[in-house]
Amino acid sequence: MTIVLAYSGGLDTSIILRWLKENYQAKIIAFCADIGQEEELDGLEAKALKTGAAKCIIEDLREEFTRDFIFPMFQAGAIYEGQYFLGTSIARPLIAKRMVEIARTAKADAIAHGATGKGNDQVRFELTVAALAPELQVIAPWREERFRKQFPGRAEMIAFAKENNIPVEASTEKPYSMDRNLLHLSYESGILEDLWFDASSKEMCGMYKLSVAPEEAPNKSEYVDVTFEAGNCIAVNGKSLSPLGVMQMLNKLGGKHGIGRIDIVENRFVGMKSRGVYETPGGAILHFAHRQMETLTMDREVMHLRDSLIPKYSEFVYNGFWFSPERETLQALVTETQRDVTGVVRLKLYKGNIIVVGRKSPKSLYDPKLATMEGDASAYDQGDATGFIRLNALRLKVRAALKAKKN
Repeated sequence: MTIVLAYSGGLDTSIILRWLKENYQAKIIAFCADIGQEEELDGLEAKALKTGAAKCIIEDLREEFTRDFIFPMFQAGAIYEGQYFLGTSIARPLIAKRMVEIARTAKADAIAHGATGKGNDQVRFELTVAALAPELQVIAPWREERFRKQFPGRAEMIAFAKENNIPVEASTEKPYSMDRNLLHLSYESGILEDLWFDASSKEMCGMYKLSVAPEEAPNKSEYVDVTFEAGNCIAVNGKSLSPLGVMQMLNKLGGKHGIGRIDIVENRFVGMKSRGVYETPGGAILHFAHRQMETLTMDREVMHLRDSLIPKYSEFVYNGFWFSPERETLQALVTETQRDVTGVVRLKLYKGNIIVVGRKSPKSLYDPKLATMEGDASAYDQGDATGFIRLNALRLKVRAALKAKKN
């Protein structure tokens, strides 16, 4: 039996790698997608092979991640429950997609993941497999009673690693868990499960990796120009960049000024609430700038229609339905709405704040002759508003008269 395992090199997936090999008598292909974990990838291949993998595949998917997943999602204006930029959620379908492709090439029988039975990632991985390769078996050790019985806690996993010479760096005291990629860095569980615990306190400053605290950001603001073409950012400060280059540049700028930190309680797909602390410096800038460009170039009714679908689109991403007909249908509508979202937005970054200071577009719908209070009647006859208001007030007057009659 051959199994393709989503592998990070952490305690859980290291133990799972060895456990799968022994309990399924399987050949394990460890797969890690490079989607912006940076130093977390150092020494990963050697670690996987030493743990028992027959092969370790590490692929740079950062450009594809940005171009085909982050950018389309940001065109839709997606933000889950009004706060979360979906950094973890949007990465899972790409990882699972590539695992399916590797499994087919290697003629593997199954794929496996280390997601717990309480979280969202198990759903995201497995719905992607169901959509792309329903013939593949999915193995989720955390949902197997024999695995949970053998490893009821981290202490047992660490002991197993020591006994079997599995190279892991872990302690029984785990203050929080982390997940990093090009779009964000998330922190949850451990000490963060106490909702009254202040994750922005000075003693927690060492937790954050992508951004400085707003209080520690420069005392001088910085201006940045963000250029869009058909809804996608193509340049920063006048320099043409690939999608990956855009994210890297905006992450650097946002991190420098303490942009994009949030602390939220969110509703997981499986039914429970959980607290998450997130750093999304570049994503926060991109999301804000994109919206500013839309306000100038999108038709009002088109914008309102698209906006009405943001919660549903965000749910599709969060719940793991990226490769679903409903998300793809919505994406087609989103693509149509973005045709004229072209131009430049100028922003000012200052101590955690993003402030718009300028917008311009060759496809602008803003007409100063109409908007100005000094306009002449040839552009806009203010007298026309009398009939407009009278017609819109008609039903209100009828309702008021009916209420007066009842009283």
